[in-house]
Order: sequence, then structure tokens, then C-alpha cells
Amino acid sequence: MTADAAIEIAGLGKTFISGLRRRRTVALRELDLTVAPGEIFGFLGPNGAGKTTAIKILVDLIRADSGSARIFGISSRDRRARRRLAYLPELPNFYDYLNARELLQHLGRLSGLEHNFLRGRVPRLLEKVGLDPGDRRPLRKYSKGMLQRVGIAQAMLADPDLYILDEPMGGLDPLGRRWMKELIAELGRQGKTVFFSSHVLAEAEAVCSRVAFIHRGRLIAQGQLNELLSGGRQEWEIVVAGTKAGNDPSLRQLYHQARSSGSETVFTLGSEHDQQRLLQALLEKGQRVISLNRRHASLEDLFVRLVGGESPAAGSGQVGGSGGN
Repeated sequence: MTADAAIEIAGLGKTFISGLRRRRTVALRELDLTVAPGEIFGFLGPNGAGKTTAIKILVDLIRADSGSARIFGISSRDRRARRRLAYLPELPNFYDYLNARELLQHLGRLSGLEHNFLRGRVPRLLEKVGLDPGDRRPLRKYSKGMLQRVGIAQAMLADPDLYILDEPMGGLDPLGRRWMKELIAELGRQGKTVFFSSHVLAEAEAVCSRVAFIHRGRLIAQGQLNELLSGGRQEWEIVVAGTKAGNDPSLRQLYHQARSSGSETVFTLGSEHDQQRLLQALLEKGQRVISLNRRHASLEDLFVRLVGGESPAAGSGQVGGSGGN
């Protein structure tokens, strides 16, 4: 056991049995995972990989068949552990006849927070998440994005040490996703631990320092983001002025791809190419070189490498698959 871990999962296993034929679905297989205090940690994988199952075990909504889960050294099944965390499910379900202020006051009282504290805390939180504290509309008239903001406000009510967020950017428009990423980064700067799941890899790449990949219930990688990415294929880009250089057949063996970008040509080189040789050839041909940059693999590249060629969903930045998490 790691005494100072914010989250420690060891050997976690979970199988669901359903239907008259007692069909068995293995959701988690010997899952091991550690998150340090103060980390922004991305829990990544396709839909159906087991992310939500693991999260529900962490917050004690379901019980594991094997293994253990601990929050700051305390069993996740212990009430003391839940006092130190806040949980935002993928699809929060609120009393939709209440307005946002009434809901937060109600949830705060259920959590044991004092009325005088909530009277000042609730309107400040609503303003912080971009909602009007004076809005009296019932929640059933709120959009998905507004309900997500209400969910974040209720998670912040008791100022917890650990935030567990299940697909927090799901259903948000581009502005909403940007706001959510900025909020997660702000919580990290405050020293909070943020553990969030996602199947959209770009979301984690923008805010996380460490990530874990889960696939078919198994952990396939975890670690510092820069270390994981640097272990993959590296490429170089050479940018030259003008768009004719990419049509020179004498250069073709020196690069992987050439594409026009406005009034420039961008040459992409793989690890098997010699960037200095192409650079010299371009200069000898009188080309004006604008820049030479190293490109690291993206999270999508890394996931494809880890799962042996299964690719993310085209055009969305998402890892393919459907169904539960």
C-alpha cells in the first residue's frame, strides 16, 4: 500500500452476470492504478473499456469481486473516504423541479454543511461555473451544458481534496469543453487531485500530467504523459517558403510526406529519414527554410500502438467503440 496515494487500486476485478442465461461480462481484469495527491490524472479508453465500472467502485456505488480500492489510504467502502471526494457522473440526474440554487442548498444540507455557510457559498459557486444565482427556472429547462455546470458546482460545495469526474466534457459544446478544461487546470493549481475519465484523447492531452489507458478491462499503460509519448514514433517537420519544393522528384526519398500549407510546403520525416540530409538538399536547391521542428507522437498514436492497430474513431479524436464504460 502507498500511504500517500490519493487513489490506489490493486488487483481490481469485476464481472457482471445478466439475463436468464446468466451471461457473464468481465468489466475489469486485475486492474492496478495509483494516483498521487495533486495530480490531474486522465483515465482513458474506449466506450465499454471499464472506466465507469472502476469509478463506481471508487465511490462505492458498486462492489468489486476481487482486489481493493483506497482513497488517501482508506478503503473506498469506508464513509471517511467519501468525505474527501466529490463525484460527477457522466449523466448527472438532479431533482428537475428545483432551480440550481435550491438544489445546491439541498445537497449541501444533506452533506452536513451549515445553512449560514451555504447561503454565501452557493451563489459564489454558481457564478464561478457561469450560471446566474438569481435564475429561478427549474432544472428541467436547463441545457445539457448548463446541467454539467450545476454538477460541477455541487461537486465543489464541500471543497473536497479529490474530484472524480466521469466523462466531464461529454455533451458540451466547444466553449463548454474549453471552460471545463480551464476549470480542471485551476483545480490542479489549487493542489486538488482530479481524476477524470474520457474516450476523447485530446481532452487529456490538454490538461493531464499523467494518464492511464484501459482496454477491455485491463490496464495497458500508465505513467507520465511526456514519457509515454516520447517512447513512440518521432517525426520531424521542415517548412519551406513556396509550394513547388514538394513536386521535386529528386527529393522524394528524403521525406515521408510533403503538403502545401498556404504559401508554404511542409515536409514530414519519420525516424528512418535524415533531416540534415533533406535540409542540406533544400538549401542547395535555393529553397528558403522557415523552420525545423520535432513532432512527438500524439495520444491517439500512442493508443493505436498500445492496442496493436485498433484506431480511434475517424475525425473525432475519439477511441472507437460503443456501449457502457
